[in-house]
Amino acid sequence: MPAKKLPRSFYVRPTLTVARDLLGKRMVRRYRGKRLAGIIVETEAYMGPEDVASHARHGEDSKAAPMFGEPGHAYVYFTYGIHYCMNCVTEPKGSGTGVLLRALEPAEGAGAMRRNRYRRSVHLKDAPDQELTNGPAKLCQALNLDKRLNREDLLGDTLWLEDAPAVPSHKVERSARVGIRRGREHQWRFYLKDSPFVSAHPRY
Repeated sequence: MPAKKLPRSFYVRPTLTVARDLLGKRMVRRYRGKRLAGIIVETEAYMGPEDVASHARHGEDSKAAPMFGEPGHAYVYFTYGIHYCMNCVTEPKGSGTGVLLRALEPAEGAGAMRRNRYRRSVHLKDAPDQELTNGPAKLCQALNLDKRLNREDLLGDTLWLEDAPAVPSHKVERSARVGIRRGREHQWRFYLKDSPFVSAHPRY
């Protein structure tokens, strides 16, 4: 029996809870009629307008407007002029909070993921599966996620997250968030301990 999609009620909860509980869930992208899917192994929480590292600090009239929308939608944004990244919007509408999906363990459609990334980086033709989705921009490339999926409802049939058994606490690690200059004092990054599919950054 197919796994159930995560309901809206999953996302409306406190952002740190959602970020931790997303570990082990399955992210699914329907692409050209087929499922591309991976197990979420790394996330980061972004805590609204007061979070100095969050796009939401620029307000509802900025590119981060989707973060202030209904929970359970995607916020897909362009960064550094070359990459896309994706957040799941959390908490009640107007909160400006979300969870960045940082890394996946490929589970379905690894060949298609490789082709999607190979179009951008020729050296990935023979790269191991660990290299396909071990970073927020990499997973967006692999699943062909771009601005067309900004504001996408995660309860729809194009992009969604599926339920899975909860990951036990002893398998979860926390650290400072990656790639930010301010707000590093917060331990708002969550990842699966010892997973080879976590992004290639220090475990702090």
